Amino acid sequence: MPTSDELSTFARLDKLSRRDLSTLAQAGRDVSFPAGHRIIVEGQVAQRCWLIRDGRILLNAQVAGQGEVVVQTLGSGDLLGWSWLVPPYRWHFGAVTTEPVDAVEFDAETLAEFAAADPRFGHALTLTLFEALLDRLQATRARLLDLYRNPAETCTAGPPRIAVGRGGR
Repeated sequence: MPTSDELSTFARLDKLSRRDLSTLAQAGRDVSFPAGHRIIVEGQVAQRCWLIRDGRILLNAQVAGQGEVVVQTLGSGDLLGWSWLVPPYRWHFGAVTTEPVDAVEFDAETLAEFAAADPRFGHALTLTLFEALLDRLQATRARLLDLYRNPAETCTAGPPRIAVGRGGR
């Protein structure tokens, strides 16, 4: 089980109080995954979340006609998994390790019980997870803008010429 002192070193958890970190530590356990390990299968029941200590994890999604598409790469200090918060409690993405990963794994049922018993903790935890969600959303947005940008917008030939009316010649 991780300690509250260990959890306090993660920037993602910096808004949680000492008491909240202690509560969170009670729901966690240390885990390791080898390279190539599928942690999450899209569509399956979401029962956990992870705080990545070390290693890399690819988030991916199944896209019709294209198969598995990488959405984002997560690494040290990142949070993985918040689908356990929102019905129907199923994973919206897949996740696979690209190298060995050390993480703290949190049991969703235990976190939900702690949040129900202490609404202040539940609120702080939810805000922490939603901050991670917003960061992920912005990263996805940037990736989409990069993928679908108009190539003419990146032209370095100078500003476009604007045709001016010919007037009376």
